[in-house]
Amino acid sequence: KQWYQRRVRGQYSPFPRYLKYSRAMPPKFDPNAVVYTCIRVVGGEVGASSSLAPKVGPLGLSPKKVGDDIAKATQDWKGLRITVKLKIQNRQATVSVVPTASSLLIKALNEPSRDRKKVKNISHSGNISFDDIIEIAKTMREKSMARELAGTVKEILGTARSVGCTVDGEAPQTMIERINAGDIIVPVA
Repeated sequence: KQWYQRRVRGQYSPFPRYLKYSRAMPPKFDPNAVVYTCIRVVGGEVGASSSLAPKVGPLGLSPKKVGDDIAKATQDWKGLRITVKLKIQNRQATVSVVPTASSLLIKALNEPSRDRKKVKNISHSGNISFDDIIEIAKTMREKSMARELAGTVKEILGTARSVGCTVDGEAPQTMIERINAGDIIVPVA
């Protein structure tokens, strides 16, 4: 028989079989459960509630209040794109900043704050000391896949190259080559 004949007699459903049983409500949210959410925001600014709402709305939090908490916690990183980790428990959000290598490098350049909407395509052509690179590498050590600190330092130098800054007046690529040759000795820890 044709599909339209079965539909007339009520034997045909416009919904597939696998959707028939999934119309029930999802299970109730446990308030004591700890939920972690990572969000990329601009430091020191209240983000758009429309971007926060899908992440924190189902957990029973107000996106506006969470946005204010994020802006308060990221005042040190004003104007920089930064990753923020939200720990949500008992309908309370705790904000912690998870720095990336590029944001740590740009912060170490000590550039003046700028208006993101007016100043576009900024080049970070400053100079950083090698000691700053080692401090950033120690901060990023737990996120790095390198076996030794020297490998993490090379990762940070590669990020410095992509950011566009120099290290002790030299290009980061030459610093990497000098570390590989053994001219520069990186401390063990």
